[in-house]
Amino acid sequence: MASTFQVGLTGDFLTPDGRIGWGDIGLSLLADAPGVEHRFLDVTAGEIPPEQLAGLDALIGLLPRVTARSLEEADRLRVVARFGVGYDNVDVAALTAHGTLLTITRDAVARPVAQAALALMLGISHRLLDKDRLVREHRWQDRLDFMGTGLTGRTVAFVGWGNVGRTISGLLAPLGMHQTAHDPYADPAAAAEVGVELGDLHSVLAGADFVVVTAALTDETRNLVDAAAIARMKPSAFLVNVARGPIVDQDAVAAALTEGRIAGAALDVFRDEPTAPDDPILSAPNTLFSPHATCWTDELALTNGTSAIRAVLDVRDGRRPQHVVNPEAFTHSALRHLR
Repeated sequence: MASTFQVGLTGDFLTPDGRIGWGDIGLSLLADAPGVEHRFLDVTAGEIPPEQLAGLDALIGLLPRVTARSLEEADRLRVVARFGVGYDNVDVAALTAHGTLLTITRDAVARPVAQAALALMLGISHRLLDKDRLVREHRWQDRLDFMGTGLTGRTVAFVGWGNVGRTISGLLAPLGMHQTAHDPYADPAAAAEVGVELGDLHSVLAGADFVVVTAALTDETRNLVDAAAIARMKPSAFLVNVARGPIVDQDAVAAALTEGRIAGAALDVFRDEPTAPDDPILSAPNTLFSPHATCWTDELALTNGTSAIRAVLDVRDGRRPQHVVNPEAFTHSALRHLR
């Protein structure tokens, strides 16, 4: 009798009282799949211990790290499906050598993150926190002192113009914004087709009213938006980051805000998460923050979960899943049966 296909989910999907904090993540797809069993791991943060992956055929993961050590007892593990698009918490080279695929929910996350970027752009530029405070403090007479900045006719510069960046471009199109981007891997023809001008980092930053960071965190992009890059921004410009905190020099952003060298920053991601209570960014003026959760909606939960689970079931059924980060792993003997 064939053994069941064992799927693990990292424990940080659950609240302390055992509920799935994300709501509906499509677990019915696993529950209804014949020959599949799933369980939640005991690990919610840090490195996943080797014994937690022993006996698993697939892992659906959030924040806990998958390292080479994590794989020491994972003889059956053939796929790690990230619930999201970032994978800086996964040792990709170790997975490839082990014969384990890494998938991301590339299509599922684009629209919710794009909506989050637009919400942050509007929130910081329209000074929503200031205006909320005016109402709560009964200071309606001061509202003319808190005029916002409109988006129509302004220039937005993307740092990274991949799946998320392209989706944001589509949402911004009706607003009549001039769009530019720095992305050495972007297709010039695709960019030209939708009116996005590609350029080098410093030139696109210098002309931008809004800078939106959507690049993946890699060795190439770490600290890409450094102090020199921020110094090129206009004093009236806003910085929005919905990608990963370490792409941006956070201390340089705090200094630029404090000294009035940029107009504001809306950050969903940070260098360290959670941020330290004394981090300079928290006391910088004209800021709007979210705890890496602006895009966390019922839409994101269900589309992300469904995408990750389908990748797992594809591997179970002998199919190559979509959105594989390490396709070179297909040459491993443990994965050659996938078609």
